[in-house]
Amino acid sequence: MTPGSTLTFSIQPARTMSKSFGRQTLTLTGLRFDASLGILEFEKTAPQPIQVDAELNLGEQALLPHDDDIHRVLDYRKVRQIIINECTAEHVNLLETLIGKLANRLLQLPGVQGVRVKIAKLEIFDDCEVAIRVETGQW
Repeated sequence: MTPGSTLTFSIQPARTMSKSFGRQTLTLTGLRFDASLGILEFEKTAPQPIQVDAELNLGEQALLPHDDDIHRVLDYRKVRQIIINECTAEHVNLLETLIGKLANRLLQLPGVQGVRVKIAKLEIFDDCEVAIRVETGQW
């Protein structure tokens, strides 16, 4: 700077969401089906009931879609089928492996920024439910 010159700062306000936008999360709760999962002998011979809960962070979205067309949004029917297909494709020994595979698959869907998934084995014990939850991506 030269003597007598002025340095000017401009402070920009933090970006706030427009009233026509909001953070959107797609949630599927209580999805139950049978899957081949586990290391115990009886788990290897027959599928067992599991329950999957999934939350997909879709980030900032318009409160009203550009048009009322299912092809412009993430179709929850497809998400449901992907969860079932991923969990029933093959026998998996560990719940940790299955939930990791599922979380990775869901994170690959268009527009998905973050994933929270919980998988519960519903009948492994008489006195409790066993579940694992994972969170990945942006929240």
